[in-house]
Amino acid sequence: MQGKVVLGLLLAACGGGGDGAGDSGPYFSEPMFFNRVIEDAPKAADSDAMIAGLRSAGGWGRGNRLQIDFSFAVLEADTTTPRRPFTPTPEYFYSPDCEQAEVPVPAIGNLEGEPGYACVSDGDCHLIVLDREGGKLYEMYKADITSDFRGGCLAVWDTTRAYDETLRGDQCSSADAAGLPIAPMLFTADEVAAGEITHAIRFVLPNDRVRRGFVRPAVHGTDTTGPANTPPYGVHLRLKANYPIDSLPNEGAKVVARALQKYGMVHADGGEVTLTAASDRYTTAKWAGLLADRDLEFLRVEDFEVVDNGPVISYPYRCTR
Repeated sequence: MQGKVVLGLLLAACGGGGDGAGDSGPYFSEPMFFNRVIEDAPKAADSDAMIAGLRSAGGWGRGNRLQIDFSFAVLEADTTTPRRPFTPTPEYFYSPDCEQAEVPVPAIGNLEGEPGYACVSDGDCHLIVLDREGGKLYEMYKADITSDFRGGCLAVWDTTRAYDETLRGDQCSSADAAGLPIAPMLFTADEVAAGEITHAIRFVLPNDRVRRGFVRPAVHGTDTTGPANTPPYGVHLRLKANYPIDSLPNEGAKVVARALQKYGMVHADGGEVTLTAASDRYTTAKWAGLLADRDLEFLRVEDFEVVDNGPVISYPYRCTR
């Protein structure tokens, strides 16, 4: 199975129960924040102020146009996949936030935004590998694998563990600045083709539109420069229930919009392309004819509201593992 890649990982049940807790899903054996059904969850008291603040600060990236990033790949390893040590890249590896461990590297695979394992485009170059048998999810920022293996922050997630709200550690970064796992919030072409996404979706915002601090489910923030009335890291947005979904251009866009109403989208990192999907390089269904990067650009900041996930937490740069 070496080099086997996740095919339709998220077709398995990640769906929510009537209590809003949701089921566990294909990555983690215990439910986590992205499994939570939030369509009836309380709206944050300052939701309207935050939405207005985000709009005033510029709204979504790419000129306030909600677009979709299709560049992330999730690879799958097993006990036969070679494990490789890596040399941390100092400017992208933080201690004690990040882990120094051998990483399974399938023979066939690629980094985010790259055709292979070499990071040549100066992007984030995330490496994501699921070892289902070993119960581990490896996520690395700024990976670069040629004859040598260099990498930034590595987060190793125990997929059998029941994580509490501090996840891998409070105030601790991961392969994303918010300290969250990436893979379970990527939506796939297989999910959209099947007609349902049953988890929250990862999204990003430019850091000049995000205030300092973070709110759960995030456990970490960064040096953002947004005004005090803009959202913090980890903000959980929900598409309003009265949004006219039938007005969207195709069924693929409608599937994503329904997930944004039921599970919402969780802010995970800084960036310009708002929503994050998985590449179709390793899926059965393909994005062509199903969903394009601008099919949801009709969704405005004002079409969303903020889910109440508690108070904003200050960011004193003290990771506790």
